[in-house]
Amino acid sequence: MKNIGILTSGGDSPGMNYIINGVLNAAFIYKFNIFGIFNGYKGLYENKIIQIKNYKLLNLNNNGGTFLGSSRFKKFKNENIICKSINNLKKKKINSIIIIGGNGTYIGSKYLIKKKISCINLPGTIDNDILYTDYSIGYFTALNTIVESIDNIRDTAYSHECIFIIEVMGRNCGKLTIAAAIAGKCEFFIIPEIKFNINNLINEIKLKILNGLKNAIIIITENIYNIQKFSKYIKKKIKKQIKTVILGYIQRGGKPVVYDRILGYSMGTYAIKLIYKGYKNICIGIKNNKLINYNII
Repeated sequence: MKNIGILTSGGDSPGMNYIINGVLNAAFIYKFNIFGIFNGYKGLYENKIIQIKNYKLLNLNNNGGTFLGSSRFKKFKNENIICKSINNLKKKKINSIIIIGGNGTYIGSKYLIKKKISCINLPGTIDNDILYTDYSIGYFTALNTIVESIDNIRDTAYSHECIFIIEVMGRNCGKLTIAAAIAGKCEFFIIPEIKFNINNLINEIKLKILNGLKNAIIIITENIYNIQKFSKYIKKKIKKQIKTVILGYIQRGGKPVVYDRILGYSMGTYAIKLIYKGYKNICIGIKNNKLINYNII
């Protein structure tokens, strides 16, 4: 019997539980032992490693977040912490880990690989900023939540003839912002990938007002501006009511949409199949609607 660990790390994303369920069901078929590592790398260091013997945890599927819990553990790069974490794995005879998360999580897996622990990385992040995959698990659910919020905010923007500035997540990636701007019919969007000039925006707003614009929505990726100061500056220039909304953590929660459920489950089962075939140190993704894997560099 092969012992495999599984952990979720960093920001939670809807669909992580579907990955876990896919792993559990495939592991049952291939007769693997699965050990849940609770609270991410921090839990690995604190030896919160428990064998999951109940392979019928189907009731966790419809929930957002992660059954295993998560954390951000910046100290994981410390050599002593890594060594203790490795010893915790060795005590359970675990030499392969399925790791679910984003860029920071993937960096953590490299420390384990250097210590001869095989890592299978799966993209669980709403930001969709993992380069080797078309989509990450949780992205479409977060996008749906954002667009629903835009639709609701639009009603007030219309009623009061005002401009809303909405900040969305994405870290340093504008994919959520662009997709939400298109689906939500936002008049303006601001993303980190495109150079931005605030005075050009103000001139564009003024021109649209002259042409009959009465309300508008500006959607912006986080970490670009302080939107409170941003809104005050715009208000001084155009003399129109400006309101701000930071959607925040509401974007991460909620029941996963169908695509995230299917993608999560498929990637989870795929991970076990690859381990069964002897694959080590790979990233799993989806390209052109096909599951793919890349070697971790």
